[in-house]
Amino acid sequence: MTLARGYKALLEAAEREIVTVPAPEAAALHGDAEVLFVDLRDRRELEREGRIPGAFHCPRGMLEFWIDPDSPYHKPVFAEPRRFLFYCASGWRSALAAQTAQQMGLPGVAHVGGGFTAWREAGGPTEPVAPR
Repeated sequence: MTLARGYKALLEAAEREIVTVPAPEAAALHGDAEVLFVDLRDRRELEREGRIPGAFHCPRGMLEFWIDPDSPYHKPVFAEPRRFLFYCASGWRSALAAQTAQQMGLPGVAHVGGGFTAWREAGGPTEPVAPR
């Protein structure tokens, strides 16, 4: 089977539409009350790798439902007047998620280029996540 568009084409298209914040710049924004880091990784990744302190965990599979105020799963955090910096492990899921959130009308969306891996390499703070 040949796909009409592979993941690389989807990522390239997303990157043309969204704001990418390099990890060192994102680290400088950490602690700003107007910025919320949104961790899109699954729970196992958080427990294995840790997270950015204060980040809001939103599993990628729930993003659209948690953003939409008409959804029964809506999370009020996404209605706050903040800048949302999405991240995942390497920046692929977060790029696609930022594009989707932006298309849904969520203002102030960007993603951390290179994801949590780049964040750690840039010296950004991390904290462990206890297993459930």
